[in-house]
Amino acid sequence: MRITTWNVNGLRSAVRKGFLRHVDEIAPDVLLLQEVRAIPDQLPEEIRNPAGWQVVWNPAERPGYSGTAVWSRFPIEEVTRGMGRRLSDDEGRLLTAVIRGIRLSCVYLPSGSSGVARQEVKDRWLKKFRRWAGAFVGGGPFLLGGDLNIAHSESDIFYAKANENTSGFLPHERAWFGHLLKSGWHDLVREHYGGVQGPYSWWSNRGRARELDRGWRIDYLLSNAAARQMVKQAAIHREAGLAISDHAPVTVDLEL
Repeated sequence: MRITTWNVNGLRSAVRKGFLRHVDEIAPDVLLLQEVRAIPDQLPEEIRNPAGWQVVWNPAERPGYSGTAVWSRFPIEEVTRGMGRRLSDDEGRLLTAVIRGIRLSCVYLPSGSSGVARQEVKDRWLKKFRRWAGAFVGGGPFLLGGDLNIAHSESDIFYAKANENTSGFLPHERAWFGHLLKSGWHDLVREHYGGVQGPYSWWSNRGRARELDRGWRIDYLLSNAAARQMVKQAAIHREAGLAISDHAPVTVDLEL
């Protein structure tokens, strides 16, 4: 089973740029989408009801903002939106589905880059999310996929020193990520690529960051131990990201 996560930076825009062609080339069985920025009724029919896919949505209440979706080639057995009573999900940031006995969560954690107020929102999410994720780390196969808006280590960001005080690379955010991994979650891309610099999954539109591959790795597929033993390989699809979004798709292949 191939699982791909992708922050599409607006699905309607992505469709106009050739989103479906790149999906066909990557050929996922399950596609986790973040920053959809649309409700289904705003999307063309081939996206709202794509041939060969079952799709579930968790749009934000605010028009044109945030939102997640799960596309599956297999029947979706169970769907949960948000973290229940633990935190309001009116921004459509968490969507969980059970597919072929594997629980998969599509995650779009908040960014704190716009100012103190949004960083406070992000920090509340981080606290609640880690507790929520902790309930699943020791259970059956579970994968978390999405844009976590944190570069965990200096290997995950090109300009580490210059961004030490930047949201997404703050010391307490990096420590939060470290605690998540120590609790039993596996960073599948990092385990696949080892200690190399990158590969990055997001690039600023400023300067020549995209052209020169001076980015951040903030899009992840994480698994618990039960799912980790199924993983065969991982990849980041840089070219698809540059063509469609400011984020690249991230893929893992599982052997069921």
